Amino acid sequence: MAAIIEVEHLYKTFQTKELKVEALKDISLSIEKGDVFGIIGMSGAGKSTLVRCLNYLEVPTKGTVRVEGRELGSLSPSELRELRSKIGMIFQNFNLLMQNTVIDNVCFPLLIHGTKKADAKKKAEKLLETVGLSEKAKSYPAQLSGGQRQRVAIARALACDPKILLCDEATSALDPQTTQQILALLRKINAETGITIVIITHSMSVVREICHNVAIVESGEIVEQGLVEDIFTHPKSRAARRLIIEGKDPEQWEREQEEKAVRVIPELHEAQRIRIVYTSNSSYEPVIANMILKFQEPVNILKADTKDVGGVARGEMILGLSDNKEIARQQIQYLEDRGLAVEDITGFGDAVYKNGGEKR
Repeated sequence: MAAIIEVEHLYKTFQTKELKVEALKDISLSIEKGDVFGIIGMSGAGKSTLVRCLNYLEVPTKGTVRVEGRELGSLSPSELRELRSKIGMIFQNFNLLMQNTVIDNVCFPLLIHGTKKADAKKKAEKLLETVGLSEKAKSYPAQLSGGQRQRVAIARALACDPKILLCDEATSALDPQTTQQILALLRKINAETGITIVIITHSMSVVREICHNVAIVESGEIVEQGLVEDIFTHPKSRAARRLIIEGKDPEQWEREQEEKAVRVIPELHEAQRIRIVYTSNSSYEPVIANMILKFQEPVNILKADTKDVGGVARGEMILGLSDNKEIARQQIQYLEDRGLAVEDITGFGDAVYKNGGEKR
């Protein structure tokens, strides 16, 4: 499928009299038409700057951004405005016009682009039906919950029939249940309209829930990108491992690093530590129990969890293996022969397992 957004060797530097900040460094990525693409990173990683460069609300210092083959840096101001009308955007804080009713908020971009008032109202009513808020048309934003406000923002973003929807931390201000509802709505819109959605988030759970592909941003650089399923199964970068193996979102990890600075974390001493992922090809036998019986060696289960990855339940475990290197090698081979993805994570993420695991 053809790429709708192409970014090549993108740099963004902010310069003041006293300080030079390289917010983005040599970013290259390609987003296919109809994809749900996630960009995830810690606060200050550069992800929000990146998404603003995708529609030239932030002009890159160097590099190119192409949307449907058109290089944004070569467009005139009027051409850029026309292109932006096909790129919707929703934000963490909703950005609604508080003095206007819900239906007037949705009509607003249509009226700006010259749509007749009657036609704008008719389309706004249809969009409010799509997001499940027909009964709130005459309400004001202050009378709505956070989830309802975000639904209005989504309806407004869809008013001009955009081909791309940029979501900058769109669920960060919402509770978990409401977040699930908004993600379900975005998934439905993507499936029914084919609109390309770019999700900017600090939450790995959001990426797992809705995204097909993901780019992980750290210190202004993309450190890993690819299919969400592949990165979940075999994370390569330390940033991806931190998100997936430790099971922490970036901001939570940052807080814990501050706490670690003022206390000593006891370490475990397994000779080898592995992460296994149960994939669709995995055996349904009790693999760990059978492995223990076969090798007559205890296994330390440090972590066990099941996560939803793109609508498919994926089980994962962190295991501490035998101190005998040859037996540990045979145990790994045993697991791989039964269709499990195995990754050696010895020495990684000791803080997660500081309380130890359960000997089996």
